[in-house]
Amino acid sequence: MNRALFLDRDGVINVEINYLHKINDFEFVEGIFELCKKYQNRGYIIIVVTNQSGIARGYYSEEDFKYLTLWMIKEFVKEGIDIKKVYSCPHYPEISGACSCRKPEPGMFLEAQKEFDIDLRNSILVGDKESDIEAALNAGIAETYLFDEKKIYKESKATKIVSKLGEIYNADFK
Repeated sequence: MNRALFLDRDGVINVEINYLHKINDFEFVEGIFELCKKYQNRGYIIIVVTNQSGIARGYYSEEDFKYLTLWMIKEFVKEGIDIKKVYSCPHYPEISGACSCRKPEPGMFLEAQKEFDIDLRNSILVGDKESDIEAALNAGIAETYLFDEKKIYKESKATKIVSKLGEIYNADFK
């Protein structure tokens, strides 16, 4: 079985911009490449799980999202990082109805588990919202990090709240 480093996209991989869908607006979060390299070197596969309600809301299309995603993956490849897959939820409950993939539901994690034979118990999630943490916990992931650069969260169900990605990979893990 594989261990995975699951990453939310907006607010973890890239600086949060509401409904980001253009390359010109994409800015990588400081430390994301180092984080991915550390875990990739430890044998983790890297998977992105991202809610993209802007699609359901009509702010951008599935094609816009795919184009930006391919560009992002190529940028990781330039850094020697292999993103195995990007799972996305294009739904928004008030528009498209309930689904099993929108975080805090665990659908994207469970789909990745099946596709890549992932040991969820020994995998890790880095997210920037409590719904990311809840989705991971709902999927059975025990180690979760809430990335909170602005120090908004006082408490979380996460294993740890961090304000810099380096706080994750500089710690001693099991």
